Amino acid sequence: MKITVETKIAAPIETVWDAWNNPDDIVQWNAASDDWHTTRASNDLRVGGQLNSRMEAKDGSVGFDFIGTYTAIELYKLIEYSLCEDRAVRIEFHPEPGAVVVRETFDAENEYPPEYQQAGWQAILDRFGRHVEAKSTA
Repeated sequence: MKITVETKIAAPIETVWDAWNNPDDIVQWNAASDDWHTTRASNDLRVGGQLNSRMEAKDGSVGFDFIGTYTAIELYKLIEYSLCEDRAVRIEFHPEPGAVVVRETFDAENEYPPEYQQAGWQAILDRFGRHVEAKSTA
């Protein structure tokens, strides 16, 4: 089953792309709620390269590594990667006048209900949008 989340960000495509891929930015926006955070991130943005981030509850009770291997990259347009569990993720960047629509489609996993996964990924994407808009107006 595939799940799609989407947001519209009032920022130039270059700013959106950079914030999506820069580890210094990733640790600032990559969390679904205020009680979680990303403690580290690395990103080798090339086909065959890996993205790697560590997400943890701020109280230290639980955490996990998020690791993917890039399978396709088109500058300012598309990023695709495969997660360790052979789940595919596709991120599309669609520039519009004064904004960029970011659409993420991913294979659902079997542990949590699809609605829970969609809400979590949407929350992260919304946080990303707020981060980029704040960054582009600073």
